Amino acid sequence: MSEARQEILSKLKNAVHPAPDLPDFDSHIYPSINNPLEIEFKEKLELVNGNVHLFSSENELFNKLKEFLSNYKSKDICCKESEIQSQFQKFQIPFSACIELPSSIEVGITGCEYLIAHTGSVMVSSAQKGGRQLFVYPPIHVIVASKNQLVDFLEKAYSNIHNKYLNNLPSQITLITGPSRTADIEKTLVLGAHGPKKLHVFLLNN
Repeated sequence: MSEARQEILSKLKNAVHPAPDLPDFDSHIYPSINNPLEIEFKEKLELVNGNVHLFSSENELFNKLKEFLSNYKSKDICCKESEIQSQFQKFQIPFSACIELPSSIEVGITGCEYLIAHTGSVMVSSAQKGGRQLFVYPPIHVIVASKNQLVDFLEKAYSNIHNKYLNNLPSQITLITGPSRTADIEKTLVLGAHGPKKLHVFLLNN
């Protein structure tokens, strides 16, 4: 063994290696949220090209949604969730129940399980009456939600959905954070690569 190598090994052998500090498993792993949850959610989702519309009343929300949907034919607007369908009928918003999704579909309208403020994510599941298709197939995905579905962090959303379904969890639980995207080709961002090109959340904030 060379003298230089022997010297290095000797130094390593005699070096003092203090024990590392123990991690603090009781401290929160996420930074605190200082904004109201609806503002934090809006800011985070819009950073990734999503759109959040906040409303203080049901009338305001559905009248604005009616205006938004007026650009599309009713047969190309699909909603399968009975609670939202009832509101559409109440506010005379044209739509289709879409037993089978038309090839011309433009807008899919669903509810959600929870909204996660920290990441601007929407939690959806296969237990929703719209099933899985409306989360990925239409070019535009519109989510109708209320303030009581807002949570601060992801762990709270998972805790809530576990308590909601107990031992009968949905077969699929998905997080949606903005429109579908990819930058695989020449690092150019393309929206709508594997799902909707646009994501709109209409949030009743009262």
